[in-house]
Amino acid sequence: MQFGRYYEEFEVGAVYRHWPGKTVTEYDDHLFCLLTMNHHPLHMDAHYAETSTGFKRNVVVGNYIYSLLLGMSVPDVSGKAIANLEVESLRHVAPTFHGDTIYGETTVLDKRESNSKPDRGVVSVETRGYKQDGTMVCVFRRRVMVPKKEYAESALPAGVDPERPSFPEKRP
Repeated sequence: MQFGRYYEEFEVGAVYRHWPGKTVTEYDDHLFCLLTMNHHPLHMDAHYAETSTGFKRNVVVGNYIYSLLLGMSVPDVSGKAIANLEVESLRHVAPTFHGDTIYGETTVLDKRESNSKPDRGVVSVETRGYKQDGTMVCVFRRRVMVPKKEYAESALPAGVDPERPSFPEKRP
């Protein structure tokens, strides 16, 4: 299985559909809220959500959905990244609720070689997240710095598999 891409492997206009999806549970949402200290009752208090909001139920915290989609995109986009340079935009366009399943896809918008280092390039992508019914819930654009294949492979010690550089050697 491929994990990330080298600069040369990105094509402007390519669309990567991330799989598998993830069904968001109440536990996921509450744990993320607790870890990030987001204690807004819209996310944590079912009675509040039912009696005081138009949603009538807890809404999954948007940054969890963003983080989930970012993570889903790693094997296709940034698995070989040198750096995540920028999140240019982030929009939450529809609510997500406990029990919804999130799917993601990323489109390559642009790519350019680095101005200062010949061993890398910068790739701009847009990732979109959808619920199981096809409703878009989140969209964000980011720029990722990735190595060029020739340089990355030449920097590895002899005998190291560039697709699994940390995989241990078998011993007798």
